[in-house]
Amino acid sequence: MTLSIGAPAHGRGRVAPRAMKALTVRLQDEVFAIEAESVREILDVVPITEVPNARAFVGGLINVRGRVVPLADLRVMFGMERPPADVNTRIVVLEVALDGEPTMVAILADRVHDVTDIETAAIEEAPKIGMRWHPEYVRGIGKRGDDFIIIPDMTRILSPDSQGLAADFSSSDHKTPYPIVANR
Repeated sequence: MTLSIGAPAHGRGRVAPRAMKALTVRLQDEVFAIEAESVREILDVVPITEVPNARAFVGGLINVRGRVVPLADLRVMFGMERPPADVNTRIVVLEVALDGEPTMVAILADRVHDVTDIETAAIEEAPKIGMRWHPEYVRGIGKRGDDFIIIPDMTRILSPDSQGLAADFSSSDHKTPYPIVANR
């Protein structure tokens, strides 16, 4: 089954095929596609202020041009290991609608690749079985050449309702592998 990501065709109420413009990022050995229109900026790793008693999924805050922005680690949500930051690690700042309000949030990426078009016809629904991730957090699976690209549902992942499930993925070891600056 093909997942429809498109705009209504003029006057017909059908969905016109179009490509999804996406920023591709790597989390461990997987490539993820984030809708490019939601990306505000890409940063090198900056100091992260740990939030006491917060879940590992969104356990820190960063300063983005004077704004306090929560930092999410999708690797926690998807049950992945969290290696230490290296020269390729980046922070991707996004604007997503949460409860109908535009909200700034940042995510960690092991590496940022490029902005690419993923053809609508090359995007399918995530299979309900055989995946290591909860399918409700995956909008679709795209194909680019012989490679698969996971398209996460960022609104669902970041919604306050999903954070209970994120706790299921977080380890009891709450420590982040990224530089923490204590709140003083």
